[in-house]
Parts: sequence; structure tokens; C-alpha cells
Amino acid sequence: MADKRVKSARAVAVQVLNRCDPEKNYAGPVLDKLLHRTEQRQRATDLVFGTLRNRRAIDTVIATFSGRPVQRISPHLLNIIRVGVYELVYAPATEEYAIVNEAVEYANAVTGRKQAGFVNAVLRQILRHISNRQVPIEQADAIRTLPHALTTGCEFDTDFLPDRQDFPDGYLSTVFSLPGWLVTDWLGEFGEGRAGQFCAASNRRPSIYVRPNLLKTTVQELADKLAADNIETEIIEGAMIKLKSPKAVSKLPGFAEGEFTVQDITASQPVRLLGPRPGWTILDLCAAPGVKTTQLAEATGDAARIFATDIDSNRLDLVRENTTRLGIRSVDLMPYQEIQDSQFSTPNSKFDAVLLDVPCSNTGVLARRVEARYRVTPKAVQALTEIQGELLRAASEMIRPCGRICYSTCSIQRCENSGLVGDFLVENKAFELELEKIILPSTDGPDRDGGYTAILVKK
Repeated sequence: MADKRVKSARAVAVQVLNRCDPEKNYAGPVLDKLLHRTEQRQRATDLVFGTLRNRRAIDTVIATFSGRPVQRISPHLLNIIRVGVYELVYAPATEEYAIVNEAVEYANAVTGRKQAGFVNAVLRQILRHISNRQVPIEQADAIRTLPHALTTGCEFDTDFLPDRQDFPDGYLSTVFSLPGWLVTDWLGEFGEGRAGQFCAASNRRPSIYVRPNLLKTTVQELADKLAADNIETEIIEGAMIKLKSPKAVSKLPGFAEGEFTVQDITASQPVRLLGPRPGWTILDLCAAPGVKTTQLAEATGDAARIFATDIDSNRLDLVRENTTRLGIRSVDLMPYQEIQDSQFSTPNSKFDAVLLDVPCSNTGVLARRVEARYRVTPKAVQALTEIQGELLRAASEMIRPCGRICYSTCSIQRCENSGLVGDFLVENKAFELELEKIILPSTDGPDRDGGYTAILVKK
């Protein structure tokens, strides 16, 4: 019964991590069910995703300085220790005694005194080896320092990381908790400097951006409305608003009225590059949850004819929720199997445009979709490219002459992007590439996710 009276953000974070295997399920839905147990919701959220985002580095610290591999630590104790190490390394403003004491108290409450003693011993042993919790990166020894921001890191008194000069793949994958094969792939394609930047961007705390619904408001009006509620904002590229004040999005002024949608800057690019126009007949082939579907409607003044479908018909309910909240009327939901219906079977009745935001490896959005790093493998990417190719071929059969396909991913893997599109164009001479654009994960200026867009035109 004590579990239901939890008030500590740390305790809630541990409970979420105990129930979440990032290789199999997502932390977000579990966190949503438990957040009501603490008044420190923002902090609990940071502890959950910060621990998951940096888990490989955290486990390296635990194994190195406790002398015990994490596989030999009870999972429930392990997550208490992981959260404690996350705060010691990545939250230098938090007092050390508070981190250790609360971890020990919680372990004592849920597992007993003996196990609490083990947690205390491990965290204090790690703490003894931390020489500086916040040291400027340029002054630190790289083989001893875990970066926790662009310019600062946590330095230990012992060499425990791979040497970056000799083993750049091992260093980057350990420090930024990323799959080794993926880092090797980025090093081969982009070089060490840029690959290192992508790794750092993949481990940032991502900012939250919103896309104003221009059917109901303007960018400036929405920014002013948020400011009136003491929400600090920044207008980005004249079209998006960055939220700088932590607050539940659903509680912000204008959300219930449908005046904005949460969307990253990079994710907003495909529809902008497509340039949909009023009067077009448009198909969104992989529509759920409907963020880009509603962007199509807003970009056309709600004056296009938009069909939204998804292979998972249950997820179309999310599209319906979004269109309803935003007050959009130009979107018709359609079961996936009905897309090949007779109304689209003749050249004169096919689509002016197909938006094809395909399922992908998510390698451009690892900071935001934290669990993806635990699931992405070369085999999984290969399977995805086969699905992507099938969807692109299907879309090509639904386009009228001079029609356009907007193919997009949130991946930065060549095989899912320019490689796949290039192979399609070789096999389909009726199409030509109008433009393509890849945006790479970045921490410079507005922090961005990565993603790819190609516009294909039927001759």
C-alpha cells in the first residue's frame, strides 16, 4: 500500500524503469500511469529518460567502480543504483548526499536493510572516484570524463573509457550509450568529427517545439498567448515555437482549443517541401498519429481533399482525435485495404500527391525516441528497407501524371534514404527526383532531430 503514497520523483522513476524493458515496451505509457504519484513530474520524467538515454555509460560506471557486472545485480536494486548514478554524473546541481541518502532510504523501504547497505556501498564507492562532477570538457581527461553537456562533463580519477584516438567507435558508443555498429556506420559515412556531433545530438535533452494551427491563430498570437501564461518561448524560423518553460503540453493555453500541435522542426520539413495546394487530392499513406496529416490540412487552408490511412487501423483513432481537436474538416479516414478501391483506379481519379512518411529505424531521433537505440540492428534496418520499398512502389501506382510523392523518414541511414530512392528511380523511369534533403541531428542553434525527405514527380 505504501507504493500508492509515493511522492519522490526518484521513487517514481525507479518504478517506471522496473516495469519498462526498452527492448520490448516504451517508458512513456508506464510513466503516464505513475506520474500522479509525485508532485515533481518534470523531474521524474527527466530521471526516467535520462537514465534510459545514458544507460550504457551508467552501467559502465557501475561495473567499473563497484567491481560487479550489472548482470549480477538484482534488477530492482540495479535501477535504484542507475538512477543514483545518473544524478551523480549528469545532474551536478543536485546535492550528493540527497542523491545517495534517498536511494538508500528507498532501497530500505522496498527491499530491506541488507540490500540498502549494498546500494549505499556502490554509490559511495562511485562517488569516491568522481573527482569533479562538472568540469569544462577542454580541461578534462577524455578517457576519464563522461560529457553531460556540450561544454562540461563528469570527471573520474581513473581511466575507464576507450581511448578516442585509437578506438573512436568504442569511445563514442560507450560515452553516448549507442549501438556500436551504428557508430561504426556513421564514422564510415560521415567521419569522426561529424559522427561525434551526431552522437552528442542523439543524447541531448530534446527541446519541445509546437506548430501553430494557422487555421485558428498566428505564430505571434500563439506566442503572446503563451507568454501571458508565463510560458517562455522562442519563435524559430518564423513558423515554429520553442517552449522553454517546463509544463505539461496538454495544460497549455490553446491546446484544448486546437491552436497548436507538438512537432519537431525537422519533422515539419516534408510537408513544407511538398508544398501542397488547395484543391489537391492527397493521400497520407502512413498517417498515424496524424501530425503530418493535420499539417497537410493546415497548409492547404483546409481546402484540399485528404485521405488518411495506416496499416494499423486502430491507430487511425489517433488521427481522428487530432483532426477533431484542431477543427480540421478536409481529412477523411480510410481503412488501408480500401485504398486500392475503384474510385482511385483510373488515371484521372488518382492522387495529386502521396505523403509517404514510412516506418523507419529512427536513427535521426534517438534523443526523442530513447528506446529505439535498444532495438535498432542491421537486421531490423534491412527488414525496414524492404517495407519502405514496398510502400514506395505502392505509392507510385496511386499517382496521376505530374503528381508528387513526398517520401520521408526520421532516419539518417543511407540505405533507408537516398540509396532506397535511387534504386526506385532506376527501376521506375516514369519518376524523376525533384529534390531531396537530409537534416542531420544537431545541437547548434535550434537543436534538431535528423530526417530525410525526397520529392518524386511522375513524368
